[in-house]
Amino acid sequence: MRRWLVALLPVVGVLAAYLLAWPVPIEARVWVAQADAGHTGPHAVNTALADLQTLDLGGEEGPEHVQVGPDGWLYVAVASGKLLRMRPDGSERQVFADTGGRVLGFDVDRAGHLIAADAVRGLLRIDPAGQVTVLVDLVEGVPMLYADAVAVSRAEGSAERFYVSDASQRFGARDWGGTFEASLLDIIEQSATGRVLVHEPATGQTAVVVEGLSFANGVTLSADEQTLFVAETGRYRIWAVPASARNLDLSQGPAGGARIVFDNLPGYPDNLMRGLDGRIWVGLTKPRSPLVDRMAAHPLLREMTLRLPRALWPIPRAYGHVFAFTEDGRVVADWQDPSGAYPETTAITETPDRLYVQSLHARALGWLPRPESLR
Repeated sequence: MRRWLVALLPVVGVLAAYLLAWPVPIEARVWVAQADAGHTGPHAVNTALADLQTLDLGGEEGPEHVQVGPDGWLYVAVASGKLLRMRPDGSERQVFADTGGRVLGFDVDRAGHLIAADAVRGLLRIDPAGQVTVLVDLVEGVPMLYADAVAVSRAEGSAERFYVSDASQRFGARDWGGTFEASLLDIIEQSATGRVLVHEPATGQTAVVVEGLSFANGVTLSADEQTLFVAETGRYRIWAVPASARNLDLSQGPAGGARIVFDNLPGYPDNLMRGLDGRIWVGLTKPRSPLVDRMAAHPLLREMTLRLPRALWPIPRAYGHVFAFTEDGRVVADWQDPSGAYPETTAITETPDRLYVQSLHARALGWLPRPESLR
């Protein structure tokens, strides 16, 4: 037995050295995760999102962002880099454009162009013929690494502006294996380099609105366009920020008129979509993990996880969850599917007749009839 233990010690030593010292791409930071309240209160467990009907995507997957265009057609961004266009019932599906990257969010400008956040290529404009133009891929000489979501201001009498989240200045989808992989690295590291930019097409100028966010994700404007709502995925919260803010640092908490609308959510908030009757929809792509929260104060442990086989990484289980809130922070709808059959729900696109459920990885577009409770 002693001889066996002596022979085993070098192996244990090599394994320990690997787990403690093998290079990893992150430099994990300490942060404080609040105690998870779980699926309670307005987020109590339910199955309202189960048994979705689906629209075929023709072999594509990942309907991450869905929006009704000026022509009344449904536009869907999928993982291949294509934008699909179809009738609201899914018929006459066609490829509208192919950016060669990965569009994660888009909005429509006054001229009817799609203004798209492409995680690989930057901020794009796509004209009605499907032609793609890069608007912004550098800000003050620094590349946009992870363009994520877009909100276009369209108020009459004011200059048009395009607000776009740049989720991480550390890990871009192009260089780190794709959008999901890069987001994992950023959220595990917690260096909070996410920011929101504003581009003014009339002048071609781009400025920083806010920075210091742990994976800046979904953005949408208030009805009066004076406030920008921003999902901070890595810290389980949603902000309200003055749309006029510039170079506002939120790494230390609220500042410059910015406030936290939702804190300590039971999952990771993703897209923000304006619905009808003043609602704003958000999807929680994954539920929180007790293990991930416990490692918040232990950066070495988080770095060690990246030295393990990916199957052992603490990636939370699939759990469908979307909810709607008002601008003053009241939850007015909350729909879940604990089975996770429709994976990584990112938000809802609400029309007078249907609700389309966005997803990072689903192989079809989920939808359900708009319920009477929303009418």
